Amino acid sequence: MCGIIGILGNQDVSGRLLDGLRRLEYRGYDSAGICTIHDDQLDRRRAEGKLDNLARKLDGEPLPGIIGIAHTRWATHGAPTQDNAHPHATGEVALVHNGIIENFKPLRDELIAKGRTFTSQTDTEVVAHLISADVEAGMEPVEAVRTNLKRLHGAFALAILFRQHPDLLIGARLGSPLVVGYGENETYLGSDALALAPLTQKIAYLDEGDWVVITRAGTQIYDKDDQPVERPIVNSGVSSLTIDKGNHRHFMLKEIYEQPIVVAQTLKSYVRRLDDQVSLPTPDFDLSAIRRVTIVACGTSYYAGMVAKYWFEQFARVPVDIDVASEFRYRQPVMEDGGLALFISQSGETADTLAALRHARSEGQKIAVVVNVPTSTMAREADLLLPTHAGPEIGVASTKAFTCQLAVLAALAANLARAKGRLDPREEKEVVRHLSEAPAAINGALAYDEAIEAMAHLIAPARDVLYLGRGTDYPLALEGALKLKEISYIHAEGYAAGEMKHGPIALIDENVPVIVIAPSGPLFDKTVSNMQEVQARGGKVVLISDYDGIQAAGDGCMATITMPKVHPLIAPIVYAIPVQLLAYHVAVLKGTDVDQPRNLAKSVTVE
Repeated sequence: MCGIIGILGNQDVSGRLLDGLRRLEYRGYDSAGICTIHDDQLDRRRAEGKLDNLARKLDGEPLPGIIGIAHTRWATHGAPTQDNAHPHATGEVALVHNGIIENFKPLRDELIAKGRTFTSQTDTEVVAHLISADVEAGMEPVEAVRTNLKRLHGAFALAILFRQHPDLLIGARLGSPLVVGYGENETYLGSDALALAPLTQKIAYLDEGDWVVITRAGTQIYDKDDQPVERPIVNSGVSSLTIDKGNHRHFMLKEIYEQPIVVAQTLKSYVRRLDDQVSLPTPDFDLSAIRRVTIVACGTSYYAGMVAKYWFEQFARVPVDIDVASEFRYRQPVMEDGGLALFISQSGETADTLAALRHARSEGQKIAVVVNVPTSTMAREADLLLPTHAGPEIGVASTKAFTCQLAVLAALAANLARAKGRLDPREEKEVVRHLSEAPAAINGALAYDEAIEAMAHLIAPARDVLYLGRGTDYPLALEGALKLKEISYIHAEGYAAGEMKHGPIALIDENVPVIVIAPSGPLFDKTVSNMQEVQARGGKVVLISDYDGIQAAGDGCMATITMPKVHPLIAPIVYAIPVQLLAYHVAVLKGTDVDQPRNLAKSVTVE
């Protein structure tokens, strides 16, 4: 989940490398570094912590050179120190790495036995020494890379410089994304298209196992069998404009406020208002023949999948399994013929989810993906691509990607129900109407931002917080708890409201706030009954409901948050807003780093 950028340029590259790292900082911010070749030497600047520390170092010690590599790190092996920061280098080779080298320990022991000296605790430095040892023995750089790539087990994206070859940049990928960018007399490497957006829109995505040799004479890509191949050059479509917070204090708040627009944009791709129909891209398989759906995702995307499970089973009457991606393969799931495996990921590069996708493919499943990056690895490997249109999400805690995922999943559920003969035209018209109401309802929910900010002080002192919900509000309770944990560092748990009396109610006292998500509707009375059990034991309740719900059950609550009255279909999309805003304002009150919370990174590209 680190960020990589490399430039073989025709002018000094350090400033542009730093700019690329700023666009990649959401992928990791434990440390950062840049290496160029200048006066026949590999010259590095590295700094612990946020990217501003590296920028200050470069201000004091400029780094000339027209070829260079750069990296922003999320620590896996070794603490986030300057010595462990990338690029790692020997006298002859410097490289940056995203991923994990699983067999680094035996390789490191082998190299130490041969007299090599290590200066870090990282797995990455092993790769630098492996390649350097062969180069120092007289092997050509391209051959040294080709030979040693086969010795690496795990996942990696690499960008490599060679001291004696100032016109050579080599990249490689296995299980971690890497793209090649083509400019005017310049060539680039990047973890994703976003990093290269100011430099070029012309990019090629390396396939699994590919490696690339970039020189001033041209670029040659090789596949996993070392055979020369061509990969299509496409337009990335990523804006080269600087991504900024606008008038908002944090990216997270900006992205919360973008949700009416991006959900509307997403629904526009799936809802045909004139025909009163829900429409999907045409899959290359018969949707009506799907007998079972298996949903796999991580984190917030997993909670979106939990909501979708309710929808698929209620509307389409298709049985659904759901797994966290990191466990999916290891329980040896039974996957029936005629099944659809649905994978949900903001980045489309999440390592656990991608591995699960490939396992499902090997089991004969049709593959559908819901992703925010339509050029990602998952998107390219899918039978049915269902893009969200959230735009770049920089805040580590997912907000707009989540609600756009829900919008797509609702459309998919309706489409599957129609294919199965479970949704007649009149019912489909109602679904279209309710989905089309979602952007305005989100806007209505945002109107309560100040009221939510005013009550944040009631939650901020807590050490523990519980979230309760029933039906599709149960995944929202889990998501609300995750948001609070991620950015405010308060321990929080989400529960199905009816499960409180089976154990968690023992935690209730006056110091444990309980957030209850309960829009008025068929499950309201049951949820309120569970809420009253909490209140009877001295629990301090914050009730999130609509006007009718607040009027019916708001008395005795520590605080209430009033939402627009909406149809149950879109309630999860709308009620995501208050749980996001509550977590945001509590985190701001506590003074945490909202956009870059400790120990987390945006795109998890290691298992």
